[in-house]
Amino acid sequence: MDKPLNAMYGGYGAYEMKQTYQRNMLAGTLFGLILVVLIVGVIAIIRMIGEEDTIYMQPTLIKTIADLGPPPTVAKQKPRVDIAQPKRAAPRVGIPKPVADDEVVDDDVMIASRDELAEIVAPDITTPTSDGGDDFVVAIPDDEYMPAPDEFVPVEINAEMIFEQIPEYPRLAKQAGMEAVVWIKALVDKDGDVKKAMVLRSSGSKAGFDEAAVEAANKCKYKPAIQNGRPVAVWVSYQVEFVLEDTN
Repeated sequence: MDKPLNAMYGGYGAYEMKQTYQRNMLAGTLFGLILVVLIVGVIAIIRMIGEEDTIYMQPTLIKTIADLGPPPTVAKQKPRVDIAQPKRAAPRVGIPKPVADDEVVDDDVMIASRDELAEIVAPDITTPTSDGGDDFVVAIPDDEYMPAPDEFVPVEINAEMIFEQIPEYPRLAKQAGMEAVVWIKALVDKDGDVKKAMVLRSSGSKAGFDEAAVEAANKCKYKPAIQNGRPVAVWVSYQVEFVLEDTN
């Protein structure tokens, strides 16, 4: 019980620890101060770098609502595609050079008419004279193109009937007092003659109306259809009415 308390508890509170306490306190204070200075310096450097990239804009003073301008549109705009414009050659300025008379282009040019163009495309071929000359003869076939009944032929002027043959009324149908309507389809050539006739819509009876209408259609005469100033073959349709005359 005579030993000092500091020797019993391992020297806690001894003089040696009091000496190192002040030194450690000073080292810690210096370390904290250096750390604070380092942090402040890094922040200052970062701010200086940020100020170099900052773009200062001139402020716009708005006095009235009209200075604000229209609001931005919310509609979806189409992407703009830049099209490269062709490069135009620079105009040449200089003194005109004289040109020979035979090289001058005549501006007074006459435009050929439709009849003249048709004559140029298909000129008339005349037979050569028998004078012993070496004339060149082109043989053009006289075959005319005949369209099919269901074929569409574009024309400028439609075929027009100039003579209609009246069909003969069937005797038995007349005695029976029958009437009918027959639709005929006829092929008219470039000369206006009927090359072929057929029944487009029958009368529905067997009293001879269809046959009489077809026979009369073959004897009709037409003004031919015109395309590009030339007559062409076309199909025409018309109706034939068989109506009994009132004898009362």
